[in-house]
Amino acid sequence: MALGRIGIGIGIVAVVAVGIGWYATRGGSSSQASSAPPPPPVTVSTPLRHEVVEHDEYTGQFAAVDYVELRARVSGYLQEIHFEDGQLVKQGDLLFLIDPRPYEIALASAQAQVDQANASIEFASREVQRAEVLRQKDFVAQSTYDQRLQQLRSGTASLEAAKAAVRDAQLNLEFCHITAPVSGRIGRHEVSIGNLVSGGNGGTTTTTLLTTIVSLDPIYFYFDMSEADFLGYQRAVAKGEQLANRSDPVPVEGHLVDETAWTLKGKLDFINNQVDRGAGTIRVRAVFPNPNYLLTPGQFARVRVPGSEPYQALLVPDEAVVTDQSRKLLMTVKEDGTVVPKVVRPGPTYEGLRIIRSGIEPTDRIVINGLLRARPGAKVTPQPGTIALDKTAG
Repeated sequence: MALGRIGIGIGIVAVVAVGIGWYATRGGSSSQASSAPPPPPVTVSTPLRHEVVEHDEYTGQFAAVDYVELRARVSGYLQEIHFEDGQLVKQGDLLFLIDPRPYEIALASAQAQVDQANASIEFASREVQRAEVLRQKDFVAQSTYDQRLQQLRSGTASLEAAKAAVRDAQLNLEFCHITAPVSGRIGRHEVSIGNLVSGGNGGTTTTTLLTTIVSLDPIYFYFDMSEADFLGYQRAVAKGEQLANRSDPVPVEGHLVDETAWTLKGKLDFINNQVDRGAGTIRVRAVFPNPNYLLTPGQFARVRVPGSEPYQALLVPDEAVVTDQSRKLLMTVKEDGTVVPKVVRPGPTYEGLRIIRSGIEPTDRIVINGLLRARPGAKVTPQPGTIALDKTAG
């Protein structure tokens, strides 16, 4: 009986042990299965297909169309100033007055010389008439008659010289009133009332600088284009593929240093006739309207020039482009969720997105968010996203 009970006990223990082992095996497999994480989620989208025009961007400076250094053309004491420093002036506005009294006296003297010359001519003309009558009767020698003719001609020449002196005196008197030769913004006055200014008309005398005036509307914008870019434009024009081949001026866009959108609209109007041999660049000029006088000569800005004809391009977010040493990659996701990197050739940006010249297809699903979780060859859980243009971006 004792041996029977021992056998029964051993059998129960064996059954319990087998049950425990089976449970442990099933429980362990279930635990391992539940602990395996799902593939990480990433946001994907097909590249945006959009018609674009590529642009080349440059930095340059605004310059006035007209820049005038106002200098005195006659000497004298400065008597009046008729403007406030920095104000807008119109062409013909009176700006300075040099004491005109000495030049009024010179004009009166010149006019008196004209009267004197007229009197001399009148007297000489009568003398010639008398000598002509007497000469016909042979009462006056030929030499006397010739002498009186010479006096008449000399008086006529003196009259012309006196008239020229009057015109010169009138000019000098007019030059005492210094007016604005162009419309624009005036600088500060360099000379105060009461100072003696030195004038001149192209002589060796150093003339006094009174102030400066710059025109504001329209305004020029100068920038330097590399020789390679210039050559590219020339070849495109030769092929008839470039906007610059049109009859109307090439449009350009610009923005100031505190802006991101291309708010300024202008056009190219000049390209220099030679490349700078030292810098390898060529000077280009654009012109912009400036009706509200926001733009000031000397300001820096950015401009962009059309670099291609309109074409359909593939666009992706710039942050979706991965750098691998010297290569640029985009992470794509296959139908089974596998991440596949693709080598691409990126182009310039367009309204906040990067143009992709080659390397992807319009149907490829690009990882646009969650790049840290997208490892080549690994599985991911793609979630749909969208790519949109940013109209406020440059």
